Amino acid sequence: MKSIFIDCNQQLAPVWARVHKPGDPPITLNTTPFAREDLPRVIDGYQICLDDHSYMPTELVAQCKALKHVVFLGTGAASYMNVDELKSLGVTVHTIKGYGDTAVAEHTIALMLACCRDIARMDRDVRAGSWQPREGMQLAGKTLGVIGLGGIGREVARIAKGIGMEVIAYNRRKLADAPCPLVDIDTLLETSDVVSLNLTLNDETRGFLSAERIARMKPGVILLNTARGALVDETALIDALNSGHIRHAGLDVFHAEPLMADHPLTRMDNVTLSAHAAFRTLEASMTLLRRAIDIVRRIAAPR
Repeated sequence: MKSIFIDCNQQLAPVWARVHKPGDPPITLNTTPFAREDLPRVIDGYQICLDDHSYMPTELVAQCKALKHVVFLGTGAASYMNVDELKSLGVTVHTIKGYGDTAVAEHTIALMLACCRDIARMDRDVRAGSWQPREGMQLAGKTLGVIGLGGIGREVARIAKGIGMEVIAYNRRKLADAPCPLVDIDTLLETSDVVSLNLTLNDETRGFLSAERIARMKPGVILLNTARGALVDETALIDALNSGHIRHAGLDVFHAEPLMADHPLTRMDNVTLSAHAAFRTLEASMTLLRRAIDIVRRIAAPR
């Protein structure tokens, strides 16, 4: 079966060279950016497609007659394609879990520290010639509420405990081995000084942090989202940031990516932004690509 990695960027290309071995299945690398409507042209003739973070609309995938498998490099395929619709076309979507739990958790903590000390804003001020020391929020003794205790949420909880935070969590299913006290979602929102979203995006969690739930959050809360933008009602988030109900948000993910320069979030001083990069470390990328190659190997193996 012919395979193609449709969006191997300059950052991933040297990592790919390190992990793809002579005995691995041949996989064509496309390192040339392409417009969304050109997807059928890029995939034409290939049965297996590796997708870093390119959108794959159903109507375009339907034109890729040979395609049978999409290997999405991560867990959040639902943000970039309709998995059920692709299944109805005979295209199976494979995702990769657990490859970057520590990387994402460390980025979450980095955003938390940056938000609490207003680091990005002071950096902009100093570069612009304005010297304005800003009062920060001390984290030792504060309560972190982790929403979602999968691999990433557990790592966030572990690191936060190490810097002296009290950690509570909400999980959608019961856990016998939770690393911190489990509470209901209302208790978490009402009592947490910092809230970290670590849920998987699906039909049940889309819009999970609704306007009603944002209103229940503790005034002056710090919100962190390194999971998926669509977990949050964006309009309600912006309103809460404008009013100060949410003191600061650290965001690595957005409803539409890349985030446009004229988006309201880019003009807010109490928002710290990063470019969906929480999982981007050499260690995580090597694990991710190795697992993707192994999936291709299993698919392409003679039956």
